Amino acid sequence: MSNKIAIITGAAQGIGKAIAYQLAKDGFIPILCDINEEKLLATELELKKAGYHCASYKMNVEDRQEVFHVVERVVKEYKQIDVMVANAGIVQVKPLIEITEADMRKIFNVNVFGMLYCIQAASKYMIKQKRGKIINASSTSGKRAVELLGHYAATKFAVIGLTQAAAKELAPHGITVNAYCPGIVGTSMWEEIDKQMSKRLKVKEGETFQQKINNIPIGRVEEPEDVAGLVSYLASDKSDYMTGQALVIDGGNVFS
Repeated sequence: MSNKIAIITGAAQGIGKAIAYQLAKDGFIPILCDINEEKLLATELELKKAGYHCASYKMNVEDRQEVFHVVERVVKEYKQIDVMVANAGIVQVKPLIEITEADMRKIFNVNVFGMLYCIQAASKYMIKQKRGKIINASSTSGKRAVELLGHYAATKFAVIGLTQAAAKELAPHGITVNAYCPGIVGTSMWEEIDKQMSKRLKVKEGETFQQKINNIPIGRVEEPEDVAGLVSYLASDKSDYMTGQALVIDGGNVFS
């Protein structure tokens, strides 16, 4: 995989950071993109200190023009784009009856429109190359919605729908499009979900999170590296015959 280029959004921390490390180990040059410039630069420095070649670009996936501009700069610099990992996402805990128009627009702007812009920007060049892999972040919430995360689940169902449509449309150009669906991952996102759910359910912080972990058949919380391992497969030549799939990796909570 020498000199293959992989763009990863939401790469400054959590799952995105783990994906960047894994793809670097696989021989890719990871291009880190995130809205949080401070954490983004820190992650870039970590990777370089570990001996990996990488680069970083501040990116707000809500801004279509910015996404296209960054991808254009990457292609200009490296002459190709082999993998696009549309990982950036946000979450909010709220009952459906309290969700505002602003809440709905914000979460769809990041989780759905941001992913769509990544597909569009990457495929523009992948079509010319006649090859490429697009990998989108869905969730087990995109397979089975849960209470207090209804609008988040709606975005992740949408990710799967767009993944399937893109897979059909881009297959003739040698491009595969798949999604990964993590479960309860030990990241800052789930810490925030637990914090907000604890307030809503009037329980101690950590109780909701622990209860979720207790229900995982494999018996432990999911680590970002677990997700990165699946993305590694989807980014590799080993997955060349797979497209349009939304693969669950959650320790056995949701069967599909």
